[in-house]
Amino acid sequence: MTTRKTRLAPSHFALAAVLALSITSSPAFADEAAEAQDQPANGEPQVDDDLHNRQTEGPGNIIVSASGLRELDVLAGTTVLEARDIQRDIVTGQIGDLLTKIPGVSSTSFAPGASRPVLRGQQGERVRVLIDGVGTADVSNTSVDHATTIDPITVERIEVLRGPAALLYGSQAIGGAVNVIDKRIPTRMPDEAFHLDAFGGVDSATNMRTGAASLDVGVGSNLVLHVDGSWRESGDIDIGGFQVSDALRADLLADAAEEEEEGEFEEAEELREAAGQRGTVPNTGAESWTVNAGFGLILGESTFGASLGYYDSSYGVPTRPGAGHHHGEEGEEEEGTEEEGEEIITIGLEQIRADFKGDVYLGDGAFERLKLRVGYSDYTHTEFEGAEVGTVFDSASIEARAELVQSTQGALRGSTGLQYTHRDFFAEGAEAYVPPNLTDQIAVFTLQEFGTGPFQIEAAARAEFTNVEAQTLGVERDYETFSGALGLVYEGVEGIRVGINGSRAERAPSAEELFSNGPHIATQAFEIGDPDLDTENAWGVEAFARGSIGAGTFSLTAFRQWFGNYIFLNETGEEEDELPVFQYLQQDADFVGIEADVSYPVIDTGSFRLLTDLRASYVEAELADGTAVPRIPPLSLLGALEAQTDAFDVRGEVQWFDDQDRVTAFETATEGFTLVNALVAWRPLANNRNVTVLVAADNIFDVNGRRHASFTKDFVPLVGRNFRASVRMSF
Repeated sequence: MTTRKTRLAPSHFALAAVLALSITSSPAFADEAAEAQDQPANGEPQVDDDLHNRQTEGPGNIIVSASGLRELDVLAGTTVLEARDIQRDIVTGQIGDLLTKIPGVSSTSFAPGASRPVLRGQQGERVRVLIDGVGTADVSNTSVDHATTIDPITVERIEVLRGPAALLYGSQAIGGAVNVIDKRIPTRMPDEAFHLDAFGGVDSATNMRTGAASLDVGVGSNLVLHVDGSWRESGDIDIGGFQVSDALRADLLADAAEEEEEGEFEEAEELREAAGQRGTVPNTGAESWTVNAGFGLILGESTFGASLGYYDSSYGVPTRPGAGHHHGEEGEEEEGTEEEGEEIITIGLEQIRADFKGDVYLGDGAFERLKLRVGYSDYTHTEFEGAEVGTVFDSASIEARAELVQSTQGALRGSTGLQYTHRDFFAEGAEAYVPPNLTDQIAVFTLQEFGTGPFQIEAAARAEFTNVEAQTLGVERDYETFSGALGLVYEGVEGIRVGINGSRAERAPSAEELFSNGPHIATQAFEIGDPDLDTENAWGVEAFARGSIGAGTFSLTAFRQWFGNYIFLNETGEEEDELPVFQYLQQDADFVGIEADVSYPVIDTGSFRLLTDLRASYVEAELADGTAVPRIPPLSLLGALEAQTDAFDVRGEVQWFDDQDRVTAFETATEGFTLVNALVAWRPLANNRNVTVLVAADNIFDVNGRRHASFTKDFVPLVGRNFRASVRMSF
């Protein structure tokens, strides 16, 4: 057994430094405290479900939480989902599946209990999932079978940033970022004595039952206490056809015939049963619950707060039919490995998380605000084989940010900041394919905007210093990376913004890419890292236009990224532990794509609207040797009609996915499919539009769809016909 070595002193130092910044800012903070007693309370904004007044992605209306930059066109592809949108589209409880109707977004869809976003064809280490600007601090980035520690039903809104968001959130966001905003740390005093949000839902295809509640209580004139919790349970998913794809069925039946010829009749029958499995996917149930508590101190224009939360989840990991769960040494008795293959694999994870947030008003000088953010996580993740513990992953991490926001009165607007991240990762067990490792990263960044006329110039830069160490291997790597962007925006036509920007993003290899060496059953591969990997970089260009024409809104983006030293897993042709060997390699790669979104009211009488909604996504990616980059989502289109009245919304939509036959050697092609969905949303209370009853039918024609970006697409199709009902309340 390896001895775990920790190095949390730098983390404690960083935390102390950030807290010290808040203390040194206390004079401005204290000045505002006195004024706060005479100022009216800022009301907690309620979510308005009335689509007539709904905020959209029109020009100048991009809601990005980067301090001081509400119209950051360097990040052209930005979409915001409010609580109303989350209620409409949430199915599995994982954030990846929730976002798949947004242009440029797909999902890993490994299983209902584990699904992470795919942005512009990028996933894993190139997409960051954040909670209010700092990382979730789970291990979902290390493997597709690891869940994110976010329950979407408790969040306030979700910001999706497609493209190189590294300038805001770190080099691991070279493909984009998903920023989840919750209310665990209140930043406003509620208008009423207390504010209650609640949600409850059920569905038919997974036998899901879920509920959540959030309570904010004002104490005096400056203090807000918050508590929330959630629970979700679901069973094995229902599907519209065979569990396995046509190609895998053919392989299983061929293997069955071979076993029968050799007189292994029992094995042959098991393979035929696996090939014939239909209607449901075994071992896909999930259960999770969360509880969080926090407080916010509101003193004039300054706020401080902290929170403590707990996340617990248990979910099944479906294994590839016909492939045993092997992790023994070569030469072990076949009988033993077959017995291993019969085990049911489940994952149980838990996370304790503490957060601090400060927003200090500095007055009318050159710098208007100091924003502070610290997140600490203690995460444990256990993979069970039946009742036995297989592998345990532990991760302790801390992330801290401090930003100085410039005054908005000057010609140059923006913010400058520091960020520190520390992760102590340890894995133990049969599939601990990554050795214990430590990662430390320090970054300095700035984002600036200039111009008030029809032309605006925007620039950003970020420098990072990363140290990655594998203690048991005696290997340590240091990386210095730089990312930058420059954009030009034109607003000469009323209501429309047109722009072009160029960027260069650079990413240090992760510990998994550097040091992996072992069986990884989730990806059905024996993964081997390369400690000599260089930094990955990408030059990018985007052209976009977005805004409003009459009562309608539109957004169109075309992008291209040229990667140097693109890091990817490639099959070597060898076999280890009865698994194909994959090794991390580097090669140049080229990504190109478009995203479009148009919404227009065909009919608008004031009391009735008929709204059209059209969306499109396409990305193509190729390595320098002419082969395809693995798991790139195909062309997808969405069309919808939505009728809206004061009390009801009725929506029907069709989402079409093309075939994906441009694949690499170790991939299988994916057939296209079409999903047809419908919903009715009812607001029964005329005096409270924040009470919504929703009934929905997803995948009405029970199609057996498979996401090409998924490692498990050949044996975990999407959920079949599903009837959902939910209630959301806010008082």
